Amino acid sequence: MRKHLLSTLALAAAMACTTAAAAQDAAADSGSFQRIENDRFWTAADNVPIYSQGGGIFRFNDPKTGQQRYYWYGVRYEEAERYRNDPSVTQTGVTFQSVTCYSSTDLVNWRFEGDVLDRDELRENVGNRSTWVGRMGVAYLKDIGKYAMFIQHAAMSSESAVLIALSDTPTGRFKWHRWISMYDMIGTHNTGDQTVFTDEDTGKSYLIYSYGRGRSRIYVSEIGVRGGMVGLLDCHQVYRGAGREGNCMFKFRGKYYMCASDLYGWDSSHAYYLVADDIYGPYVPKDSMEVMDGCMTDYAHVTQTGFFVTVRGTKQETVVYCGDRWADFAGNGLGYNQWCPLSFNGDRPFFNSLSAWELNATTGEWRVAKGNNYVLNGSFEADRRSIPNPVKPRQEFLRGWKTEFIKGNKVTIGNPDSLTLNYFNTRDDRLHVVGEKSLNITDVVDFERRVSQQITAMPYVDLPDGTYSLTAKVCYGGDFDRLVMYAESGAGREARNLNRGKQGRWQQMRIKEVKVSGGRVAVGFHAKGKAGAYCRIDDVALTRIK
Repeated sequence: MRKHLLSTLALAAAMACTTAAAAQDAAADSGSFQRIENDRFWTAADNVPIYSQGGGIFRFNDPKTGQQRYYWYGVRYEEAERYRNDPSVTQTGVTFQSVTCYSSTDLVNWRFEGDVLDRDELRENVGNRSTWVGRMGVAYLKDIGKYAMFIQHAAMSSESAVLIALSDTPTGRFKWHRWISMYDMIGTHNTGDQTVFTDEDTGKSYLIYSYGRGRSRIYVSEIGVRGGMVGLLDCHQVYRGAGREGNCMFKFRGKYYMCASDLYGWDSSHAYYLVADDIYGPYVPKDSMEVMDGCMTDYAHVTQTGFFVTVRGTKQETVVYCGDRWADFAGNGLGYNQWCPLSFNGDRPFFNSLSAWELNATTGEWRVAKGNNYVLNGSFEADRRSIPNPVKPRQEFLRGWKTEFIKGNKVTIGNPDSLTLNYFNTRDDRLHVVGEKSLNITDVVDFERRVSQQITAMPYVDLPDGTYSLTAKVCYGGDFDRLVMYAESGAGREARNLNRGKQGRWQQMRIKEVKVSGGRVAVGFHAKGKAGAYCRIDDVALTRIK
């Protein structure tokens, strides 16, 4: 009897251990969802600010643990720090301070590893002649056991080249290795824009870059060692057509996607792509890049293409678009890094413009987070210039918004006396609202106008039935017969009068409970005013509360 009892207890203990081990494995396999919130400045552990622009994220072994970690490299500029401290002033210039490095296991929680390349390292080699440092990435070269940083560098206008710096560890410090001119390869000493892409299936890394003048060609070059020196082993032109910059690449389900932006300088733009079965092509459509579905309403969440991270999880593969928000640091909204998940319809990527979402880096799954703003271009920053705009892009509407001119003057491209649909905020305005621009409703004659946005469920993002809150910041003056903010859905209409507070001052307006049903809601503003009356609107948000 005693022997049987001991045997039974031993079996139960073994089963308990097996169950506990299985539970631990399942927990490790399932990971956890972590929140990514755009339109704000990011911080690493210990409340350290994240300054990382024009860089990339790469997976390397942690020298201390041997386990793989994500390492995020980018540039810190003096102006970025100034704008973060005072967003009411748009900074100009790009004064290089350092290349920073942050590391993470889940792509959300980061720790600052330090400055891995700084101004002192450059001064030792070129003195004080540096005028531009940016657009960089890091590749691990197994043959020599070193990490190679490729970075755009201009010491003077006549001294533009690609700088290569080396380190024994992913966290630096990186030391000057060499300058390489691109002239013999492509006919210009510099690249137009560039990033580093590592193919995790082959372990090979590549420089992705454009022609130095006009950006009308895109190239792929393998990174490697020749004659004891790190450099580029080949040069393959994969595109020739309209000028593109912000060149970068990702791989998804075995296919290579070459991506780029419009030539809009520091401002946001469309996100373009080509796709191929081989990294050297041929890419389709041939020499004519496609615009990503979903990015047009707000110009890729008010960004320029930066780089991508492909998360190969236990349940699914997810590509994260990592956009840079530049615009002279950064009058087009808060935050320098805006990350959004992509979805795919066959080979066609779809850009999901979200202000808040969650990523599970273990499983690869993502989902919309609580507090996501379903209004696109709600801060009216996507448009580069005054609208109407007679030059690239020629445009007479605000991105994401429909304007109905019921009475009064209309917008006319090329007419200096035309109405202007957006207003450029003063510094005093920007103490109350975000960014350089806001919606502008006014006229020199009596007028009536309606500005609205239709918000619907998207192919990969639902608009769930429920109760939402609609908010906006409003500043008005003059005589209005009618000035309301409204929301209309299958569940009915809610409205709020806006001309009740003190004129000439920004006020937060809210419709507390908007009932949304049927995956559709219209939000907007209806103004009927006397000549000279005005209303400026900014920071419009529709968020679900229950």
